[in-house]
Amino acid sequence: MSILQRQGGQPQKKLPPEIYISVVDSLYADARSLFIGMATVGLAMLLAAWKTGDWAYVVFVCGLTLLSALRAFDMGNFRRRRPDLNTVDAVRTWETRYVFGSAAQVALLGIWCLYAFTVVPTDNFVRLLSFSVTLGYLVGIAGRNFGSDRLVTTQSASAAIPMIGALWLQGDVFHIGLGILLLPFFVGIKFISDRLRKTLFEAVVTARENRLLALRFDTALNNMSHGLSMFSPDQRLVVANKRLTALIGARSDADHNGLTPRELLLDGVAAGSVFRSEFESLATDFESRVAAADRSKLLIESPDGRTLDFTFQPMDDGGSVVLVEDITERRNAEAKIRHLARYDALTGLPNRTYFHEQMEECLAAALMYGECSAVLFVDLDQFKQVNDTLGHPAGDALLCAVSDRLRHIAGETDVVARFGGDEFVILRAAAISDDEAAALADRIVDELEEPYDIDGHEVVIGASVGIAVSPRDGVDADLLLKNADMALYRAKADGRGAWRFFKPEMDVQAQARRGLELDLRNALASDAFRLFYQPLINLKTRRISTCEALLRWPHPERGMVSPAEFIPIAEEMGLIVEIGTWVLREACTECSKWPNNVHVAVNFSPIQFRRGSVPDMIRKVLQETGLAAHRLEVEITESVLLQDTQAIHAALQQICDMGVQISLDDFGTGYSSLSYLHSFPLHKVKIDRSFLEGLEAGGRSLILFRGIARLSAELGMSVAVEGIETEEQLALVASEPSIEEVQGWLFSAAVPGSQIRQLLISSTPPSALDRKAAKLRLVPGTSSR
Repeated sequence: MSILQRQGGQPQKKLPPEIYISVVDSLYADARSLFIGMATVGLAMLLAAWKTGDWAYVVFVCGLTLLSALRAFDMGNFRRRRPDLNTVDAVRTWETRYVFGSAAQVALLGIWCLYAFTVVPTDNFVRLLSFSVTLGYLVGIAGRNFGSDRLVTTQSASAAIPMIGALWLQGDVFHIGLGILLLPFFVGIKFISDRLRKTLFEAVVTARENRLLALRFDTALNNMSHGLSMFSPDQRLVVANKRLTALIGARSDADHNGLTPRELLLDGVAAGSVFRSEFESLATDFESRVAAADRSKLLIESPDGRTLDFTFQPMDDGGSVVLVEDITERRNAEAKIRHLARYDALTGLPNRTYFHEQMEECLAAALMYGECSAVLFVDLDQFKQVNDTLGHPAGDALLCAVSDRLRHIAGETDVVARFGGDEFVILRAAAISDDEAAALADRIVDELEEPYDIDGHEVVIGASVGIAVSPRDGVDADLLLKNADMALYRAKADGRGAWRFFKPEMDVQAQARRGLELDLRNALASDAFRLFYQPLINLKTRRISTCEALLRWPHPERGMVSPAEFIPIAEEMGLIVEIGTWVLREACTECSKWPNNVHVAVNFSPIQFRRGSVPDMIRKVLQETGLAAHRLEVEITESVLLQDTQAIHAALQQICDMGVQISLDDFGTGYSSLSYLHSFPLHKVKIDRSFLEGLEAGGRSLILFRGIARLSAELGMSVAVEGIETEEQLALVASEPSIEEVQGWLFSAAVPGSQIRQLLISSTPPSALDRKAAKLRLVPGTSSR
């Protein structure tokens, strides 16, 4: 069993390979002691030959010399090949060669001793010489080679067997007893060498483990993200890692031991990590925390903008461990998070939450000093059109430009915030009068209306402003904002591009509006709406050709609520899609009861096209009611065509493909783009009643009216005219051959479905219409408006 497997004579845990290799390396390391011993033995053999005259001893000398030469050659060979011997298997072979070589030499000594005791004539001096030299050499070898268990065992056996045999061959009891006594002697040598080897290996392994542990600790210490320093009870630095040097600028590992806290911070001053002006106070604070040996923290702001966090931890022996962390990035991240939570990410203005906090503080201060404060709620006009036409990036750029102008308009003490979308708020907390607030609002409206250059596009928008003044309109932030919002709503309702102060009656109106919104929801849920119908008269057949379905809301308390009042609210609430579906279903159901040659016209809101799939809804309702598609007319206004042109065109084309007729209602009241007549699949154009004003006087009004009618007819569309109220208007309209249908109060107001059915089946028209029919040979009809 090799030294790699045995320690102290017992099987043990394997030695680390590097230790085993170093032990074998030590066997070959120094040959001087070995050859000096061999030279001494050789001289002893020559002395024996001279004393006895027996030149056989010269043979032993020659054999010893030969073995020594072979071993010397082997040692030299090992040293030459040593750089390549880095594995346990390779080194084990050389250990075995060394064991055999040394065993052969020791065995030669033992044989020399045996020969000295058994040769005739005997010589006591030679016996004593051979015995003592062999025994002494054996003890020396055991001391030199105790690192190898195999080597000690082999050498001891190689010497002991011949020596004991020499004594026992003398045959007397004394020599036999001496031979027996040699056995425990050799065992003792083996035991001593085992103990030495075990002690050595334990020390070597322990030292190695300590070195590895120290290396790992040093590696971990110097790779920490924190700087670490350890102070003894007398406040002297005993441990510090490289991170500490980098953070504070402390001295190198070789120089930092023994520094006091003050000297450590002084290094920081020299390195630019500590302000010189703050050194004295920081050093005193640092020393007191180290001396107190308690858990605490200390923040130091460095001249280069870093923030260092010092954490003090006590040790059991009275010293302290101080950890240093660079928390600059963390503090910057926390500051950024706080900024994002309080400011608008796009414009950099305070957001609603932060503005509310500032507003509460400002209002409290103004109230304390008896001063007035004003809140101006700003909403942009036509902003959505910029988003729709130029895209959201352009809209974002416009919001940033508006923010810059508001910052410029506002005073140094004013607070400007963005509440989201295109809503902004300005708080002027300083003493302010109504005139000053009005002047500020005027400036906001005027400057925000100036053109903007957005990505090479000239953009013009407007702004509406609502103003609430504290304490007159409230001293609470929420109430003041609510009142400013109501004032803004009034400004927008009055035509936009204006400003309004809050007035108490606005709150009453807002309450009424909220009540109307609630009633509107209930009306939809309880099926409280009704459909009325107003007829369109065909000028050629003189009969009712189409009935326009118009929504009515008979309220139990308000009476008949005008569509102009509740339809815009329904659109804002998003109920218009559900209401529109109900209207379409009711109108188609009613039309299925009429003669087959009579159509029904249903108005559609732009929001219905934006929020729902109108073609799918129409297809479903026609299937449910069984109404033929060609009997349904979809009436749209020009505002529908202002939406996403491609999507609207696709939806209208799907409706047209079903066989449903499409009418352009109120033509001339919107943007009046003649390209609509060419670009979209339209079947009918309804000229708005506004074109009838001044028609009797002729001139340009009549020329324009006839031009629109003829152009539409030449494009293949039928033409209807709305708002006929006088016989003179009817005569002028009827004189234009391109006009096919007329509609107005002259013929009939909007009536319920039961009355329209009676008119459709009645052969006798009302007397008022009978006179018109007599003039124009018309059979009057009815519709709903």
